Amino acid sequence: MLKSKELAYALYDIDAIQIRPDRSFVWTSGIQSPIYCDNRLTMSYPEIRQQIVEQFAQMIEQMDEKPDVIAGCATAGIPHAAWLASYLDLPMVYVRSKPKGHGKQNQIEGKISEGDKVIVIEDLISTGGSSLDSAVVLKEAGAKVLSVLAIFSYGLQKADNQFNAAGIPFATISNFDVLADTLVENDKITEAEKTDLLQWRNELGNN
Repeated sequence: MLKSKELAYALYDIDAIQIRPDRSFVWTSGIQSPIYCDNRLTMSYPEIRQQIVEQFAQMIEQMDEKPDVIAGCATAGIPHAAWLASYLDLPMVYVRSKPKGHGKQNQIEGKISEGDKVIVIEDLISTGGSSLDSAVVLKEAGAKVLSVLAIFSYGLQKADNQFNAAGIPFATISNFDVLADTLVENDKITEAEKTDLLQWRNELGNN
């Protein structure tokens, strides 16, 4: 089963995570970044996506409370939520970023009942904003959100602060720190480049 380091390197190996120490990636927000993460690429790699599902299932198995429903964040969390729900033989829903503009104007697609215990699945946690938005929508629908689980996290302090303020736990299979260590161990970056990557992340996380 993929562990944190193995997953970090697998994501790097399939270009789901790309590193440019010169910070030449530009995010939508205008931030110049040394990392680009697109975990949607894992959909095209059956072995990796299956191992991700099994790792999520193991994380859930270790929880005191077990979910009644698996919820995916639109859009990148949806396929992993579907595979996980199938693996666990549980109902699945997904949460739109905003209500649908026609018909019933649903924001939650699928059936949620009052008191349902829900695990929210996301592909990536940066500041945590989109994941928490989905969790709030589910709570407003009467669900109890047990946790948000994601494939990867940048490890930003802002995300920790936001999840703590919302009173919602989160966990990820792998993260930025593990990735940096793994890339050094595999001679993909130098120790100096690792230090620079972590400094960039820490400065970003405190803004």
